[in-house]
Amino acid sequence: MSVNTLDTPIEYLKGVGPKRAALLRSELGVDCFNDLIQYYPFRYIDKSKIFRISEISGDMAYVQLKGTISNVREMGQKRGRRLVATLSDGSGSVDLVWFKGIRWYIDKFQADVEYLVFGKPSIFNKRFNMPHPEVEPFVLKENAGATLQGFYSSTDKLKNRGLNSRQISKLMHTLLQRIQGEIKETLSKDILDSLSLISKEDALLNIHFPKDQNILQRAQARLKFEELFFIQLKLLKYKISRMETVQGHVFQKVGTYLNTFYRQNLKFELTNAQKKVIKEIRADLGAGKQMNRLLQGDVGSGKTLVAVMAILIALDNVYQACFMAPTEILANQHFTTVTRLFEGLGIKLELLTGSTKAAARKKLHAELLSGELQVLVGTHALIEETVKFKNLGLVVIDEQHRFGVAQRAKLWKKNIVPPHVLVMTATPIPRTLAMTLYGDLDLSVIDEMPPGRKPVKTYHFYDTKRLKLFGFIKEQIQKGQQVFLVYPLIQESEKLDLKDLMDGYESIQRAFPLPDYAISIVHGKMKPADKDYEMQRFVKGETQIMVSTTVIEVGVDIPRASVMVIENAERFGLSQLHQLRGRVGRGADQSFCVLMSDYKLTAEARKRLDTMVQTTDGFEIAEVDLRLRGPGDLQGTQQSGILDLKIANLVKDEKVLKYARTLAIEILEKDPDLHNPEHAPLKNHLFELGKNQANWASIS
Repeated sequence: MSVNTLDTPIEYLKGVGPKRAALLRSELGVDCFNDLIQYYPFRYIDKSKIFRISEISGDMAYVQLKGTISNVREMGQKRGRRLVATLSDGSGSVDLVWFKGIRWYIDKFQADVEYLVFGKPSIFNKRFNMPHPEVEPFVLKENAGATLQGFYSSTDKLKNRGLNSRQISKLMHTLLQRIQGEIKETLSKDILDSLSLISKEDALLNIHFPKDQNILQRAQARLKFEELFFIQLKLLKYKISRMETVQGHVFQKVGTYLNTFYRQNLKFELTNAQKKVIKEIRADLGAGKQMNRLLQGDVGSGKTLVAVMAILIALDNVYQACFMAPTEILANQHFTTVTRLFEGLGIKLELLTGSTKAAARKKLHAELLSGELQVLVGTHALIEETVKFKNLGLVVIDEQHRFGVAQRAKLWKKNIVPPHVLVMTATPIPRTLAMTLYGDLDLSVIDEMPPGRKPVKTYHFYDTKRLKLFGFIKEQIQKGQQVFLVYPLIQESEKLDLKDLMDGYESIQRAFPLPDYAISIVHGKMKPADKDYEMQRFVKGETQIMVSTTVIEVGVDIPRASVMVIENAERFGLSQLHQLRGRVGRGADQSFCVLMSDYKLTAEARKRLDTMVQTTDGFEIAEVDLRLRGPGDLQGTQQSGILDLKIANLVKDEKVLKYARTLAIEILEKDPDLHNPEHAPLKNHLFELGKNQANWASIS
């Protein structure tokens, strides 16, 4: 397909025009011909079979009927107004019902014409009806083409402009006729032959208008492979290019700082997983190429300690380091932790957040520029233009999904030679998602917990067990433990029947009155100073109960907090539930997580809560989350822009993804610049993709 044809704005397709084009852009993101051709059907119906009315039942999916239409009448008033017609075929009759487009349908049907009617049967007042069916005169066709009809997602706004699934299908037919013979192949002949894939043109024709199930499956297989293959090829090609062109500081030695820390400050043995990851990081830091590594590890697995040891290697080589966190609470906690770990090493360390006063900030900037300040911990404040380093060698970013690519890149550019980058996440990412989201990064995983740490025991209680819960909380407080109570909302919502935080706070005050108990409250609408004051009271043990929204999801480390109660747990995603549970179990005592919910649960909500009760393995939880929700909803994937998948599914197509990545690696090892004439289609398609997509992962 020529570039001009591909890029033709969608309004120039016959049947669209400016008004429909504006809706297609705003509702579906369809801007040009290329966007429309990749708008694939979400379901296919076999229209070769015509049912008798006597054969249909209320639990059937879409069916096709044939008969005459009579007794067309308007019924009801105002919002209940509808058009009803009777379809008969000799074996029975069924009502056809329209709530919209009444004026258009009322004079449409002729008594002596047979019609094909397509829709989903339902039962109302013990009689079959078919709401908003498709109706067209029956014509006996010889050698009819496609028997499978694709159905396209539409929206109310599009339907009101006449763009329902059927009309989108007509536009697709017009488009395919217009570009016939111009669709260029995007895969090399070797790939097509070795995988027995059909051509790009055949795949596009048969994904929209398949003649049978077999050719539909072949079209789907071709397009799924292509989509996943080019994601991997682009990520890996970028990685090779970065490794070849972006030089990195060479950290040649492990010196006094790390050795002293290891001998004197490290109070326990590292896990084997931590040792393995530190070895990987050391190899990166000495290779002369910029490290770009993602460190995954479950809550409490010891990622911060690994990051600290990487920082010490940077300091041993006379470079500065910075440690960025998404919130002030987490930045403060990291500062406290790192200060404690650096005790006695003589390292100059400072904290920079939005709360840092102007005078302290000025002094900090000067010390940073002179090189006197060796390590800076902070929030987004680190990326401000005024923050300049003498010789930044290592950047550590915690909970990296909270930062946009542009924000992270600002840190990357604070040195002429880019610093090494270590990004960390406590949100476990399934293998398939990591391969797609972070395919250009080197991945390290800490999949082992420190010895002696007891898994958090998790229970699911219904609201009727609240008195039992309160009794349990009192027992734990008497043992010297502290308790989190987390609510999903700050104020009562008319739309959602949830126990809100303020109502919960009042009920907790009644159940745990002064002076025997003290309660803190923290939520996102509080002023930072008030929030910090309440948090510090809890940290110091001045309060036994923390009533909170999810602001404590990430980073608060309070060893004496051994109970996490999550109200309306069915309203939280699995990843968030796992993060919240990770706030307890930080000390040596047995910890507990109690999931409170209503009796009425959807099947998906019940699966989430059951998963939480059954396992504490973050990676297992992430796999379930991916299967339940799909990748688009998982943390960090929306901002990446990578997972706008048109046809592939990371759960169902895991084998295809793995093979696509393996093949991409093989091709790039032999021909990294795709100069081989055989690879011209790959190179050309990568160029076309690059025109329309932002750089996916310059520091993702």
